[in-house]
Amino acid sequence: MKRFVWRLQKVLDVKTKEEQLRRTELFRLTEQLAAKRGELLLRRRMLQELLHEIQEQQAPVRLHTQELALRHTAADDEQIRRLQEEITGLETRQKEKRAEVLAVRRFKEGLEKLREQARAEYVAEQERLEQKELDERTTIAFARGEEQIR
Repeated sequence: MKRFVWRLQKVLDVKTKEEQLRRTELFRLTEQLAAKRGELLLRRRMLQELLHEIQEQQAPVRLHTQELALRHTAADDEQIRRLQEEITGLETRQKEKRAEVLAVRRFKEGLEKLREQARAEYVAEQERLEQKELDERTTIAFARGEEQIR
């Protein structure tokens, strides 16, 4: 039996590589998002710990420390806000990338189904041709056998 060749195999290969590439991009985005979320949590925790430490201090020292903390709180708040904006942007990009991966996967799966159908048709056709050839050989052998008998 000759080898099965599917005309759209190169398209399927390209889509497979494209899916792998998009999955890699999605993975990188997810890593960036996790890093930014970790940084945001760390900043918030540090700010909470600082405020908790200030509350535990004695009144004269606390006033001076509170003044310094309030000066730096604006900068910390700005950094936290910026991190939240970056996280929101990364989440949006992650959703878009997921949609892209799913679209490529669906297209690839459709191609794989077409390939399997074509392969099944090919195998069935090859079996029909093989059976036809066997029938012809049997008919010829039978006809020769009758001629020899006469």
